[in-house]
Amino acid sequence: MIHDNGSSNRSGNRSFEDVLRARMSRRNVLARGAALSATGFLAALAGNKLFTQEATAATAQAAGDAVEGTGTAIARQGGSLINFSFVRAADGAGATPSISSDYQYEVLIPWGTPIQPGGPAYNGEPNRRPTAAQQAQQVGIGHDGMWFFPIGEGNDHGMLAINHEFGDNTHILGKEAPESLEDVRLSQHAHGASVVEIRKVNGRWQNVSSSNARRIHVNTPVTFSGPAANSRLLRTAAGNAPLGTVNNCANGKTPWGTYLTCEENFNGYFGATGAWTPTEAQARYGFSAGGAGYNWHVFDPRFDLSNPRYANEENRFGWVVEIDPMNASQTPVKRTALGRVKHENAEVVVGQGGRAVVYMGDDERFDYIYKFVSDSNWRSMIARGISPLDQGKLYVAKFNDDGTGNWIELTINNPALRAKFADQAEVLTYTRLAADAVGATPMDRPEWISAGPNGDVYATLTNNTRRTEATPPNPQAPNPFGHIIKWRDSNNHVGTTFTWDIFVLATDTHSTEKSAFGSPDGLWADPDGRLFIQTDGDQPEVNGVKLNDQMLVADPGSGEIRRIFSGVTACEVTGITVTPDRRTMFVNLQHPGDGDPALTNFPAPQGSGRIPRDATIVITRKNGGIIGS
Repeated sequence: MIHDNGSSNRSGNRSFEDVLRARMSRRNVLARGAALSATGFLAALAGNKLFTQEATAATAQAAGDAVEGTGTAIARQGGSLINFSFVRAADGAGATPSISSDYQYEVLIPWGTPIQPGGPAYNGEPNRRPTAAQQAQQVGIGHDGMWFFPIGEGNDHGMLAINHEFGDNTHILGKEAPESLEDVRLSQHAHGASVVEIRKVNGRWQNVSSSNARRIHVNTPVTFSGPAANSRLLRTAAGNAPLGTVNNCANGKTPWGTYLTCEENFNGYFGATGAWTPTEAQARYGFSAGGAGYNWHVFDPRFDLSNPRYANEENRFGWVVEIDPMNASQTPVKRTALGRVKHENAEVVVGQGGRAVVYMGDDERFDYIYKFVSDSNWRSMIARGISPLDQGKLYVAKFNDDGTGNWIELTINNPALRAKFADQAEVLTYTRLAADAVGATPMDRPEWISAGPNGDVYATLTNNTRRTEATPPNPQAPNPFGHIIKWRDSNNHVGTTFTWDIFVLATDTHSTEKSAFGSPDGLWADPDGRLFIQTDGDQPEVNGVKLNDQMLVADPGSGEIRRIFSGVTACEVTGITVTPDRRTMFVNLQHPGDGDPALTNFPAPQGSGRIPRDATIVITRKNGGIIGS
């Protein structure tokens, strides 16, 4: 999804562009140099097999993170991490996907697939849309972040939790604006998240009947936990119970076996039918009378900013939401300790002392990078019936010129915040204002964050078309192509200082056909140290061909980058997860053809006239090897 359409940061904090100019005059970049209740929910998790599997994996990750300056055995031995034929530019611009000749793909759960086999289905017929009730039983639209939770050995069977970020009215409804509450409900039920059970049957993946499969959408009951859970800022005069999640962009997974879905551009679903003047906080989060054109507010008063009975409803969105993929009766929990921003993803790592650390980007031009650190060892907290995501400290990043940085505490104990905020609940509900007040560094659209096996943490900075001044390492102004930054925290992820550098500038890849890309977005570092890079936005032209959005693989040791997969016309390539053996990978194609059947009919055959549908792509290596190798 193209998000680069506004900026609400008027703080005047020193821009990352200014810091980057000073820093990069001294450095080289890689591309150039080479519970229903907390107790009940957590107690149930502590007893299941997945909990044990994830805990073991988390322990191994923590041990690996503690080794300073080392990679995996493959990297230490000097072997190449990348040994596949890349997708050439000539093959990366069509109406159907392209993949490396060493790989193959199949399509899984496109928009409209029944959550339970045999349920109502939608196959892209242009003159027959699902009803709102049917859509609530179907996989939604806007496939984005996701994670695979294994069942048994898990290499051919598991639960797939997947986000549904967005779908415009024309794509979902077949018209520019809703004309009734039924239209609004259809749109609402296409958003949110799906949990489906998938299995490899006769050599192909498919969704299967499951007691734990479910849809979570804008009208699903949810609950709040953490410091802001009982705040007046989350209550409405109407007294309506909290409902729903929306604009679910990227994701995270916890070492205790749960799924985190992140609410991003939630402001666009609200609007005003009457007189309304935005508060400072509403303006900072980008709310406007017209919204983003969804027009839900015209028929659903929950989304009407001018309706006093639903004042504060907007504060119920913009959170990280925890879901148990193995228990369909669990109520999704919005974890307020992680702050309220336009969350892209939530990368969870285990830091010093077994503490849960969550890295997060706020996806808007000139916004910030955040980190949350739990108060104590996550296993100990769960054993005591406490969520590791409810008690801890939230920080925001400040980047210094000399390649160092500081994590600034966002608590009411910070003197810079005591004068502006009444309590911690207000700090967390208006996290952007708190970050403004402490002098955080505005960034160029922080999106996905991923931690590598050696302790390095990477973040995609997708682009910033409002950049007005060129810098020596990035001579484009404005900057439509973005870059990737990396850093390493002190004290194994839990410290309050870090060192940083630029991993790659997208513009520096444009001279090489196999690696040319722009607008980095999705990101995943695998256990061997490979970095998978997905794109969303402007792509370069190579050999006279304008590339589609794509996925590439980088070897941080050598600096090599190769294109492994290319999407379809006007799509985004996003979301990434693997089976435990890493021999099957799942990625998503979002908004293929921007919903226009004249551009593509994917996943239906080209020329069929079917409306294109978001779908998951299942990738395997032809020789059965590890994905990316």
